[in-house]
Amino acid sequence: MKLATYKDGSRDGQLVVVSRDLSQAHFATHIANRLQAVLDDWNYLSPQLQDISDALNAGRARHPFPFDPAQCMAPLPRAYQWLHGVAYVPHLELLCRAGGLELPENLRREPRLYQGASDDFMGAQDALVCGSEAFGIDFEGQLVVVTGDVPQGCAADRAIDSVRLLMLGNQLRLRHLAPVPDWLGGSLLDAPSTAFSPVAVTPDELGEDWSRGRVHLNLQCSWNGRKVGQCEAQTDMVFHFGQLIAHAAKTRRLRAGTLLGSGPVSNQGSEKKGQSSWPKGYSSIAEKRAMEIVQDGQAATEYMKYGDTLRIEMKQGNGQSVFGAIEQEVCSPADALEAAAAATGG
Repeated sequence: MKLATYKDGSRDGQLVVVSRDLSQAHFATHIANRLQAVLDDWNYLSPQLQDISDALNAGRARHPFPFDPAQCMAPLPRAYQWLHGVAYVPHLELLCRAGGLELPENLRREPRLYQGASDDFMGAQDALVCGSEAFGIDFEGQLVVVTGDVPQGCAADRAIDSVRLLMLGNQLRLRHLAPVPDWLGGSLLDAPSTAFSPVAVTPDELGEDWSRGRVHLNLQCSWNGRKVGQCEAQTDMVFHFGQLIAHAAKTRRLRAGTLLGSGPVSNQGSEKKGQSSWPKGYSSIAEKRAMEIVQDGQAATEYMKYGDTLRIEMKQGNGQSVFGAIEQEVCSPADALEAAAAATGG
């Protein structure tokens, strides 16, 4: 099934069930108002939501309405825990090469995780508000899982079973505020906000495209209407989601509603006659700039500016969007206030 959270003026919104083709939705108020409540009592409440989903997909739902991604908050507008992972080691290797550094060997053996801000997530079409273009505005297109309860010391193969939902994420990164190299993680300054896809989906919605903790689809990233990335999510994911979850639970238990991101989806480049090539593109501007440094000795691509637009999406072989698209525009705080005032008639 596919789930979303509609804006209703509150901080946590209203839970809705969305049809497989993302055309119709149905409120789940009589079952649960909030997605977190479902995660807390998954075995009892999720079958009831599944009944709504089945009826919606069969055209039998009692009160369906057209689904509008613009009305969506993040599926979980705020969460108990948001963990950034670095599952794609080629991403780190490339950044290191560009900086003339060696990737620490331990980061090839076990994943790196760090804590992110989880009190105020963005909806899929919320503006990317940034205080200054000088901060180095970047995006990070990635996959995200939402877990159920995970016991401390859980093994990787069992940890996969704790995945309740999957969705896409765009972690806003302010590269010029980063106090440390990328592999050491971010901070609340350089990684302030995250946006998520309109819907979160249960793993069975992906069918064979979800296997052994990896999603076997391409992540499409477009910047100002131009496709810049078509990265294969499964190919170079060195640490699958089971391993990421197990690593997070190594010294503590995880509670239902923990979010864990893969980090930027990245594919290994190829070396031919002394030249480097990255035919799949990129899921973050920092990676594009690193490619340029490796190839040409200096970066030519600038970071995002006010007015720039971004689209992140993942489609199955039939062309159907799985999670809906993240579609955002970069704007200043003043422009964001003006837009909010116009929307409310203020």
